[in-house]
Amino acid sequence: MDAGFTEYVTARAAWLRKVAYLLCGDWHRADDLVQSAITRLYANWSRAARADNVDGYVRRTLVNTFLAEQRTSWWRRVDLGGAGDVPVPRADVELALDLRAALDRLPARQRATVVLRYFCDLPVADTARALGCSEGTVKSQTARAVDALRELLGEPIREGRA
Repeated sequence: MDAGFTEYVTARAAWLRKVAYLLCGDWHRADDLVQSAITRLYANWSRAARADNVDGYVRRTLVNTFLAEQRTSWWRRVDLGGAGDVPVPRADVELALDLRAALDRLPARQRATVVLRYFCDLPVADTARALGCSEGTVKSQTARAVDALRELLGEPIREGRA
């Protein structure tokens, strides 16, 4: 059991961290989210390993961990204000920063929907399953999020996925 778990986490850690960062907008919180999700995964590894789509199982665990954290009282979370952030080279730093700042301003469920739909490239049905809601809710949350991002960024956002 431990060998399969260790192999999976080692192979997917960078991807999990990137998804967590896109959800929360902070590398330190992303690391905490990944750690919490991995802990939950370890406790349920026998069930996760039998899943048809282990990445989907882990992604849902990560999103649920993020959404649960958003419901947690503010005094239970500690914000270090980005102390010690390590800069990561980017092709278009200004655009990436603008987009991340706009994502930070979206409500948690809209942000999770956008990350799952456009970064994880999930179809509506899979996104609905991951969030535990209807496909109609995914569509409306995505539409609201895209409208909000358009307004925040001040330019048109293409509907199609790149």
